[in-house]
Amino acid sequence: MKRVLRSCGVLAAALSVLPVSPVLAQSQSPPVAAGRQVQAVPVVPAAPPVDLAALSLSAPQVEALAQALRGAGAHGLPPERFAPDAAMALLADPSARAKGQAQLIDLTLAYARAVHVGRLPASGFMAEWGLRPEAYDPAPDFAAAVQQDRVAAWLASLPPPYTGYQTLMTGLSTYRGLAAKGGWSVVPAGQSLTEGMADPRVKTLRTRLAVEDPTVARTGSDVYDPALVQAVQRAQKRFGLNPDGVVGPGTLNALNVPVQRRIDQIEANMERWRWLPQTLPADRIQVNVAAAVMSVFQQDTPTLTMRAVTGRPGDETPMLSSMIHSVVLNPPWNVPQSIAAKELWPKEKASPGYLARNDFIVIPTDDGGSRLQQKAGPKAALGQVKFDFSNPYGVYLHDTPSRSKFDSFSRLASHGCVRLQKPIELVKLLLAGDPVWAPEKIDATLASGDTVRAKLPQQIAVFLLYWTAYVTPDGQVNFRDDPYGWDKELVQRIAAL
Repeated sequence: MKRVLRSCGVLAAALSVLPVSPVLAQSQSPPVAAGRQVQAVPVVPAAPPVDLAALSLSAPQVEALAQALRGAGAHGLPPERFAPDAAMALLADPSARAKGQAQLIDLTLAYARAVHVGRLPASGFMAEWGLRPEAYDPAPDFAAAVQQDRVAAWLASLPPPYTGYQTLMTGLSTYRGLAAKGGWSVVPAGQSLTEGMADPRVKTLRTRLAVEDPTVARTGSDVYDPALVQAVQRAQKRFGLNPDGVVGPGTLNALNVPVQRRIDQIEANMERWRWLPQTLPADRIQVNVAAAVMSVFQQDTPTLTMRAVTGRPGDETPMLSSMIHSVVLNPPWNVPQSIAAKELWPKEKASPGYLARNDFIVIPTDDGGSRLQQKAGPKAALGQVKFDFSNPYGVYLHDTPSRSKFDSFSRLASHGCVRLQKPIELVKLLLAGDPVWAPEKIDATLASGDTVRAKLPQQIAVFLLYWTAYVTPDGQVNFRDDPYGWDKELVQRIAAL
């Protein structure tokens, strides 16, 4: 697959480097027995179609549905698409009641699909958007809710049941309110502002910051004073920038993003929340690709957080969910052909012996060609450990000998895999339930340089997500750049429906 070739993933030909049991391999294909394929998952017969025309909505049920439809905008959905007024007018006419009820039900089912699994059809997903919602037909549950008179409870169950989604709803309302008041003024470009400088732009800066930060006084002098520096630092933290208090080009760019684009970001992130399963595993690993941060959750509580390095634009880290089934200590790196051709062989040509000096070896392939592998060791691109999980992109989490990028506030620099700041801590955490892999055994194995695969005593879910807008516990909406352009792409694809 093209995406695998440009990622840092393991090539299929390289899977023979380490012995892997069928359980560890977690093949995506159905198992084979006696020379034939065995159906891995039983085919569930399709449910009989629901006779929606046979339903009879009570007055309270009609009102509950109409109220939900009128509130569609709060979920980032276009209010005009779900407006129930025409249907309600028909329902008020006894001769047109059946037609009105049919229209109201159609609107309700469309709303249910949109708020539950999103508006984007399966055909509208980019290849890198590997996190997909399950197929969803709201009709059976809707009919049951009507018949059992629990329509309100059914409506309440539709949106993603996560604090991250609910707080974005509040944030959406806030930023729509700011837009209704005119948004904010653009702070003009110019010399970087540092503490103590006098500049006529400071008054505009003060007004701009006060729009999102109520602690900032809207009036004051044109001196960039300590209080305003602190306000800039708070804003820089919300934008994921270095909180140095200097108003340079990066800070100006973040401050000058129009309010409508911030609204678009919030709505795009709300849409992606709908792609998640309705219940997340209590124990899981989450990577925010856009912010380049990894968090481990145990019993739904974050217990370990670290910086990460994720894919640069052009080598995007995909969105996906999977299960980490094993870790490889002292892993070799099986170089994708695209990286070898574009980066390594040119370096060898420019400086003969480069490959050997950096522990690369050439391995013949069955088709008469060759591939590159970097041996495990201090120069190995994967560092001391790699975390394996099945996915069609050939990506994984891993260590790295290049540590400097973790000190940066811009950490999108990999070929698509996720480099971790503290991978050894993660290894010891994931292997903590295995008596064979005591911390001392892990340390000794790493020190030996031997390549060893360790199966996790309990597989753990991993989610690679793309959050560019989220709310912190202080109630502030944090924004990140849209490095891959996926917010813009998603908004455009939905608008084209």
